[in-house]
Amino acid sequence: MELFIMIFAALFSVMNPFGTVPVFVGLTQEHDSLERNRIAFWTSLNVLIILLISFFVGKYILLFFGITLNSLKIAGGLIIASSGFALLTGEFNKHKGMKKEKVKEDIKSRSEISLTPLAMPMIAGPGTMSLLITYNQEFNELNSVLIIFGAIILSTICIYLILKSSFYIVKILGASGINALSRIIGFIVIAIGVEFIISAVKSVINIA
Repeated sequence: MELFIMIFAALFSVMNPFGTVPVFVGLTQEHDSLERNRIAFWTSLNVLIILLISFFVGKYILLFFGITLNSLKIAGGLIIASSGFALLTGEFNKHKGMKKEKVKEDIKSRSEISLTPLAMPMIAGPGTMSLLITYNQEFNELNSVLIIFGAIILSTICIYLILKSSFYIVKILGASGINALSRIIGFIVIAIGVEFIISAVKSVINIA
């Protein structure tokens, strides 16, 4: 149960679906509720596929490029920490590349937005992928794998429910409320990134 809570909390914090709520509202404000629900469903499904690929196939990518786990943890920790700083400073959209005018124009011209930019990179970005690849290397027993799989499923269900309720969330919390919540989550995300880096450095020192 402790492992399940730890994995779910880390995944949910790094993905931060609340930070995607304003983007989702902005991109779907001209759609009806049925279409918004459809986009929310496909976004969460795409996120699930990305997470599962990262968890189960990511280790083979490490082997192919000859990347060690400690190197991945340091690189992933830096990415996760930078995402946390972006949340803490209120520049999450800019960090994800959503502030560029060409990107905005490209998104508006698309008929399907559930994969990009919503699922990737807004929710399941490089930080989330490196997190899951690391977990795959550290927890390889069948019982642990099943627990992590359950945490992945629950996190994507939460993403669907949050995106589906995004217009209500905006009405209740407002822009300032979402911003405050994102800053709190940002602090947690920074701590996760720093913990990754510290654990990798300790491993390198012990090996040396």
